[in-house]
Amino acid sequence: MTQPALFIAHGSPTLAIENNTYTTFLGQLGQEILRKPRAVVIFSAHWDSPVQYVTEDASHETLHDFYGFPDEMYDINYPVQGDPELSKEISSIFKSNNLPYAMSSGRGLDHGAWVVLRAMYPDGDVPVVSLSVDSKRSPEEQYAIGKMLSGLREQNVLVIGSGGLVHNLRLLGEVNARPATWAVEFDDWIGEQLVNWDLRSLMQYEKRAPHIREAVPAYANEHLVPLLYAMGAGDTDRTARKLFQDYQYGSLSLNCWIFGGRDNDI
Repeated sequence: MTQPALFIAHGSPTLAIENNTYTTFLGQLGQEILRKPRAVVIFSAHWDSPVQYVTEDASHETLHDFYGFPDEMYDINYPVQGDPELSKEISSIFKSNNLPYAMSSGRGLDHGAWVVLRAMYPDGDVPVVSLSVDSKRSPEEQYAIGKMLSGLREQNVLVIGSGGLVHNLRLLGEVNARPATWAVEFDDWIGEQLVNWDLRSLMQYEKRAPHIREAVPAYANEHLVPLLYAMGAGDTDRTARKLFQDYQYGSLSLNCWIFGGRDNDI
């Protein structure tokens, strides 16, 4: 079975304790929409490093890498297995493509990974390999790294990029505020490039996209880059569809995009 690649916005960490249309969608995505993968490879915006890391753990701890949230969030544990053999295969792929990398052990899954995966697979029965992103790389390089892993999809491995297209914490409004026009226009521009698979425009999003500094502030561009890793993993299909779009706090976008997916009835 060939799995798709996904870009999933992880929103606020409070998604872990919320019950809303987005958490319902994520549950349906994992339990009903997609066929169950044998493993997940996930690029998280909350693991930003100049070194390309690959976890090699047989099991993962739950990393509570957030501050000032309700106490119950720090009690959440999402015990999930790793896949050391898949980790070795990924390292071999990187080595054959002359991409420097390092294996990581004992880090745990950050909330960019486990909040999404826990909503999709609440039983924790899908092994996970977590990979870092590098926000300092060019969009072309980020896409190319994802593309290196596109063949894993044919082995029933689901590749996910977890981040957020519009992620500017300094411009958040009330939790149920009407979506800001600038946020919607930025999301729509990104969506147009994805649907048309317009790599030339997308790779120049910092120059071409409307409202770029509001949507992707220079201090927090790491939340968009998982999109490029996931899109690269979908390069063999070059088809993109939006499965979900909504907003929290007026501008924190909740998007889900699927790349490929021909073996799933979507």
